[in-house]
Amino acid sequence: MCHGANVAFGELSRLGVCTSGSVMVPCPWFLEVAEMQAKDAGLDIGVHLTLTAEKKNYRWRPLTGASQASGLVDGDGYFWRTAQDLRAHAHVDAVEAEMRAQMEAAQRAGIDITHIDGHMFTVLYPAYIDIYMRLGREYRVPVLLVRQKNAYGNMVGGPEIDAAIAAADASGHPVFDIVLETPWTRGASVAADYDALLARAEPLNYMALHFNAPGELEAIEPDSAHIRTEEFDLFRSEAFRARMAADYELVGMRPFREALRAGRPAN
Repeated sequence: MCHGANVAFGELSRLGVCTSGSVMVPCPWFLEVAEMQAKDAGLDIGVHLTLTAEKKNYRWRPLTGASQASGLVDGDGYFWRTAQDLRAHAHVDAVEAEMRAQMEAAQRAGIDITHIDGHMFTVLYPAYIDIYMRLGREYRVPVLLVRQKNAYGNMVGGPEIDAAIAAADASGHPVFDIVLETPWTRGASVAADYDALLARAEPLNYMALHFNAPGELEAIEPDSAHIRTEEFDLFRSEAFRARMAADYELVGMRPFREALRAGRPAN
């Protein structure tokens, strides 16, 4: 999303505790990620398909240069701030064009796309999920699917998601048991919050973390920047990295992609 996120991803990848990341192609610091990939082909990078721009002042626009008629943008010409507004206004053909433009831009920039997921889970809206799954098939990469019923924000499962999961199971596509996401409210301590998060772990977990180095983030989201920077500090600490290595098998998305491309079950 921003320079500080890129810095954190690079450092934690080198330390081995971050095994994969997903880039938001419409965001201003996208080309820095492409440069990182060019310097280190081993980085595991997917595309975080982006159809919303929720920040107050740090915002982004569609790659397709979408007009108001597309329904993709608000009155200021930026992506809508909320998934609800996107779903109320966006035309499905404009959504597909934008999702494809982001995949194509990532590929042109040299990103070796390992997987696809979606910002704020907007791609899993019933009207869009077929596009999402189709892009996975066309690019021959896994897409994020989760069995957890409340994994999708304001969407609580639904027949379209159930059908996608059933098709994924039948084809050997990976389906995660649960999303373990950054704890967005701080409890008694950072350590306690992440102990509670890890206590929820299932056999196959998708860790949706939001590491960020300090710097510009404090201006982007002043009320919650500490959540991301404290997460970064925790995961770069030697003690926590040792714990993760001892207690969990940390894998990125590239092995799932290679299994799919080889015709092997990915789970």
